[in-house]
Amino acid sequence: MAATPKRSRKNRAGRRILVTGAGLATIGALIAAIPAGASPAGAGAEAASYSTNGKGWGRMVDVQLLSFNDFHGNLEPPTSSSGRLTEIQPDGSVKTIEGVGGVEYLAGSLRKARQGHPYSITAAAGDLIGGSPLISALFHDEPTIEAMNALDLDVTGVGNHEFDEGAAELKRMQDGGCHPKDGCYAEGRTFEGAQFPYLAANVVDEKTGKPMLDPTYVWKKDGVKIGFIGVTLEGTADIVTAEGVKGLKFLDETETINKYARELQKKGVKSIVALIHEGGAPASDAYNYGCDGNGPGTGISGPIVDIAKGVTAKVDALVTGHTHAAYACTIPDPEGKPRTVTSAASFGRLYTDTTLTYDRRTGDIVRTSVRSANHVVVRKDPASDLTDLITRYKAMSAPIGNRPIGWIASGAAVPSGPDDSPLGNLIADAQLAYAKSVDPSADLALMNPGGVRDSLVYASSTAGEGDGVVTYGEAFRVQPFGNTVNLLDLTGAQLLTVLQQQVTGPKNEAAPKVLQPSSGLTYTLDLTRTGADRVVADSVRLNGAPLDPAATYRVAVNSFLAGGGDGFGELAKGTNRLVGVDDLLAFETYLRTNSSANAPLQVPAADRVNVVYPPKP
Repeated sequence: MAATPKRSRKNRAGRRILVTGAGLATIGALIAAIPAGASPAGAGAEAASYSTNGKGWGRMVDVQLLSFNDFHGNLEPPTSSSGRLTEIQPDGSVKTIEGVGGVEYLAGSLRKARQGHPYSITAAAGDLIGGSPLISALFHDEPTIEAMNALDLDVTGVGNHEFDEGAAELKRMQDGGCHPKDGCYAEGRTFEGAQFPYLAANVVDEKTGKPMLDPTYVWKKDGVKIGFIGVTLEGTADIVTAEGVKGLKFLDETETINKYARELQKKGVKSIVALIHEGGAPASDAYNYGCDGNGPGTGISGPIVDIAKGVTAKVDALVTGHTHAAYACTIPDPEGKPRTVTSAASFGRLYTDTTLTYDRRTGDIVRTSVRSANHVVVRKDPASDLTDLITRYKAMSAPIGNRPIGWIASGAAVPSGPDDSPLGNLIADAQLAYAKSVDPSADLALMNPGGVRDSLVYASSTAGEGDGVVTYGEAFRVQPFGNTVNLLDLTGAQLLTVLQQQVTGPKNEAAPKVLQPSSGLTYTLDLTRTGADRVVADSVRLNGAPLDPAATYRVAVNSFLAGGGDGFGELAKGTNRLVGVDDLLAFETYLRTNSSANAPLQVPAADRVNVVYPPKP
């Protein structure tokens, strides 16, 4: 598919507000010249938005809002479960759709969706970057920002992963310039930065209280004005490294949105969309699940429900993210009226198409006319300019990414649910092996499940690679964050508290985060119990011996966990700390040491955490 000509680009000084189109009088005169009953060229479904009786514009205008979230630098088509969706069929059965996503196909899908829609906005709800595959992360996610520019993204909110490399690096993503340490990646070529605004209304400087980036953005065309407010989850500081958010404070999402909605209204902007990097969990994983079957808000749970119920009715739609779920639901606003809340899964597998009917007389959205649906990004009709971008960066990263670092006897999937997993256990074993190499007294390692970003696939991923080969690029997809392996001392009592924090606290009690344990650590997780009691204390064993509350244990964790991330505050209290090497280097060393082409590594079984499930109803 040939590249679609890009829409006029905002200049850097005027990035915050789009240049409006031709004046109303001029366009009105053009439309007045169209014979009665005809439609303006390209108007398509929006013909009803125009007046063709010689009086210029009609009152109602359909504004198309295309949105996505949690892209995470997936320029190339994602593989394994990351490139898969489920779909409910007309007979109620569920079908698995393989092979979806990839930025060249996302761009092609968006460009096709815009056809016939003269008023079209493309927005995102955070985590465009961070946790990215090597093709983007090797270049500090500059390729992803370039891709977002090319597919004509208009505005995005920040997500927690936008802070993976710190606030200064996020500002570089916005403003451009070469990386302060690694410089520019092509001779004579400087990174230009995002040609769209990043919004961070609830991310403020601790000292001044001012937002670190713009809190709002107003899209304008021919007198139509749509305001956007961008926020990330209030708990961002708990799930990113402390250094990445040093000096920043994350405010309540609902209070912040309501504050800036009032400000936009005072400026005459009455149509408002909130971009929220926080989400929910629909009752079905299928992207086309009708989550309003039993009434608005009945088919979805999670943090976004309370947020949506508290966000002022002045906001007309919520575009959300973070949970990587797919939904196009309605949740009642504070006045009890249904309001659209959407999320497009992750990795560019879906985009959401929302119709916002704009009333020119009131300047507001007719809420009863809002319609939303998620659409699959199928792998056909790629945007050739994005294909070229992938080809360029793939060639630059290939010497590093295609380098073999080990061999496995079978594939290993990412952690899922309240269990340990073969891949999580393998990473924990690798970190314990590294820990013992620098401190023979090391006893165990624990890996956070959210840090395991992708599966290791047994089948060859590139021509000539061979089945079972693990390349550096594949390993990087698994552990892309650049954490270090840290050692610290905990008492047995503290270690038990860490295990209990898997199933307690504001976040983990409702959605347990089961740490992936190294070989030798076993225990029972009884989900028929409640709270901390779900970790059966007297079942915890290390190399067959009961945990001694008074003894000191040497524990290896990554730097994210060592700082108390993911609600594991007890780990932040560890003593006698030692900061080790990059976690990916530890993983690579383990694979090289313990595998070969003739003797591939046997991936460990998922048998270290014995989970007792409640009986099925």
